[in-house]
Amino acid sequence: MLQETIGFIGAGQMARALAGGFVRAGLIAPARVIAADPVADAVAAFMQAVPGSQSAIDNRFVAANADVIVLATKPQQIAAALADIAKPAAGKLVISIAAGVKLSTMAAALPKSRLVRVMPNTPCLVGQSASGYALGPHATDADAQLVGRLLEAVGRAFVVDEKLLDAVTGLSGSGPAFVYVIIEALSDAGVRMGLPRDVATQLAAQTVRGAGQMVLETGEHPGVLKDRVASPGGTTIAGLAALESGGLRGTLMAAVEAATRRSIELGQT
Repeated sequence: MLQETIGFIGAGQMARALAGGFVRAGLIAPARVIAADPVADAVAAFMQAVPGSQSAIDNRFVAANADVIVLATKPQQIAAALADIAKPAAGKLVISIAAGVKLSTMAAALPKSRLVRVMPNTPCLVGQSASGYALGPHATDADAQLVGRLLEAVGRAFVVDEKLLDAVTGLSGSGPAFVYVIIEALSDAGVRMGLPRDVATQLAAQTVRGAGQMVLETGEHPGVLKDRVASPGGTTIAGLAALESGGLRGTLMAAVEAATRRSIELGQT
């Protein structure tokens, strides 16, 4: 179990998911988690999600009392947050999960901090996150190992060049929302065909979960696994033809591209 105190600047959904995931994984004790947010309801929700954690009076207090600082604010609030913690964060490891905010932007405001930029996703709450991260100025090998340990405790993590983090944002950062729409649509289809709603939703979610696990555990190309299900003249190939007619493949690719471009825009503003 880690002995460091982890402080969250921002107590929104992603901060709650990460902190809750770290605690669930047994990586850190709740008492070593601290959070601040200008929105009182966000702090209350954080305390409820991570029982036993600490609330802070402001960003400076978090930075002064934490060994590792997680910047979990909205991109539009990052400038103010960086100004708040510039002095107390000097010499400390600062991990940013703010979409689109570049390491160079953080380095300009925190020249004496060790920086890492991370793009996680919300399934970290259930230990199934898919994250990408890039090391910034002054980050050490020990820092890289610690960030990897934190992220691997709540899912899978990959070191990438910073220029690829916007694509990670578009794919795995926004991806859960795309998959939820797919699950909802599959469930709706099941109901349309006569299944009870609760059964249809469970079948849809488990089907997506199982298919993903097959890809991860077998290491085989999704197309190969797809072909094994689609027998000649059968039900699956009929359904696949309908998906192709509806443009599902192209629509999903467009969704990832749109999310990636928006991440780039946020970084520029």
